[in-house]
Parts: sequence; C-alpha cells; structure tokens
Amino acid sequence: MKYTLTILALAASLFTSAQAGQGEKVDLPAPQVSGVNQDGTTVNFADVYAKGPTVVFFYPKANTPGCTKQACSLRDAFGDLTKEGVQVLGVSFDGVEAQLKFKNDHTLPYDLIADPEGKIVDAFNVDRIVKGPMTLASRQAFLIKGDKIVWKDSKASTDQQAADIKRVLAETK
Repeated sequence: MKYTLTILALAASLFTSAQAGQGEKVDLPAPQVSGVNQDGTTVNFADVYAKGPTVVFFYPKANTPGCTKQACSLRDAFGDLTKEGVQVLGVSFDGVEAQLKFKNDHTLPYDLIADPEGKIVDAFNVDRIVKGPMTLASRQAFLIKGDKIVWKDSKASTDQQAADIKRVLAETK
C-alpha cells in the first residue's frame, strides 16, 4: 500500500510539473492599459504591442527566488527574443522603487511595471493571492500579437519561462 501511494504521489508531481509552462492557445483581445515602469515613466501597452510580439509576464514579488528565476530566464534569452522582434514587460504589485531595485539587481533589459492598485492584473484577469497583509499576482504569462492574446500560461514556469515562450513563438509562426 505504501509503495502504491509513493508511486501515485510521484506520478502526480510529475504530471503537475509537466503542466507548468504548457499554457493554451487563445484568441482574446489584448488589454489596452498603461502603467508606470521602474523609472517612473508611463508605458502604454498598446504602443509596446505595436512594436511586435509582446510577452507580458506577471510575478508575485520582486527579488524573491521564483520571481528572480522567471525574470532571469527571460533576461538570459532576451537576445534571442529580440531577434524575433519580441518585447517583454514584467508586472507585479510592487512599487516603482522595488521594480527599479529588481531590475538593477539582476540587470534585466526590459521594463518592469509597478501595479500597486492591480489595474493591469485585473485587465489581464490574473488571479490575486492574498498572504496576510500582502496581495500578490499569481505567476502567469501571455503572448500578444497585434491586438490579440494568442497564448496564455496560467501556471507559468520559473526558470523555463523563456523556453516556453520560444516554443510558443515557433508554434504560432
């Protein structure tokens, strides 16, 4: 019995981890929102979408282990992504100062958007996680082409975020 439960638990963990990063193809309107980046500059998302395919990823909290892995995965693949014309925006409930520190601490080459009121989180219909006095965004990623969300990953991976995006880009060409 104990052996069967161990096998079932292992299979469940493998199935769950296989789901992270898979996402799903969708055809949804891309939210027409704006937010303030780490430098205090307003970023109009529609202007970013107009430059090419856009990855918008949400993370719970700047400078935490999983969020750092996710952001650095996209940083490390940024050269490959920009060759494909891809824009990247990271969004969390963190304020401008925390976003700037996160960007500087990890040499992130893309904008991080401060969304302390959650208006961008709500526009993308990202789940909120409440931990005591803190409200966090759930880890999710979106690929936008033109004015449409073409892929949504509700269980975005951490260290494999860029690989997932590259795979989806190849599939949606």
